[in-house]
Amino acid sequence: MLTKTFLDLIREKFPNLSPGQKKVAEFLVASLEQSSLYTISQIGREVGVSETTVIRLAYALGLNSFSEMQKMIRQEWLSQKQSTTNSHSMSEKEEVTVTNFFSHSIEQEKKILDSLRNQIREEDIWRTAELLIRADRIFIGGFRETYTAAYWLSYKLNQLRDNIYVSSPTGYIPETLCNFSEKSVVLLMSLPRYSKEALILADQARKERATLIAITDRHLSPIGQLASITLTTGENTEIFSDHVLPLLSISQLIVMGMHQRDPKNIRERQEKMEQIYNHTGIFIE
Repeated sequence: MLTKTFLDLIREKFPNLSPGQKKVAEFLVASLEQSSLYTISQIGREVGVSETTVIRLAYALGLNSFSEMQKMIRQEWLSQKQSTTNSHSMSEKEEVTVTNFFSHSIEQEKKILDSLRNQIREEDIWRTAELLIRADRIFIGGFRETYTAAYWLSYKLNQLRDNIYVSSPTGYIPETLCNFSEKSVVLLMSLPRYSKEALILADQARKERATLIAITDRHLSPIGQLASITLTTGENTEIFSDHVLPLLSISQLIVMGMHQRDPKNIRERQEKMEQIYNHTGIFIE
């Protein structure tokens, strides 16, 4: 059984924290490096709460002391730091001219992919892949701008297995989930500005006892707090002004993971699909 990380504890306990403790938790998660070095008083001043509130957060997380909490924060930060690269990227303030516009755009996309290395835990990708393989039914939800990525993932999953359902850009049919159970999976994509439809769908998934997986910008987003697994894209709005690439990148990792974990069944399904394609003449080549 995997040991819980600091982010796991925060997500698990967050709904029951006091308003002051939630402010501290948000700061700690968003500023792992500073939090691993700051004293109790420094954190309190930064957040605008008392030292007692900072200490009580540790107890609320089920830890014995602030020192134990800070040790977990330091481990979380070091784990993320190890996954970073030393690649140099273009400065955000650099003037973009017409001649280097496309070069700058490519650098931005590279920066997005590099940033994802700091966000994604490999074990979460494997867990997601395995859950999607074992599920009896899968529902992919994405609304408005996230729908593009949701549809792409549903299309790719349909090539790997059966019983895949997807939302529309602005909603979903509740009856679709009526046969979902604890063996089913609902994978939701939700980014700022968070749509109400995603929250309603998450609530419905929990009522049906389905496993909820979120692809969102941060662990403490409305959907991230509710999910069993949360895969994050990052919160830098300047870098992630176009949200489609990080969503598609994470989706591609999930698909690759499923290929690795279930090659035999996937190969058999794809061979059967190729026979259908050839018989119907859907593709030119």
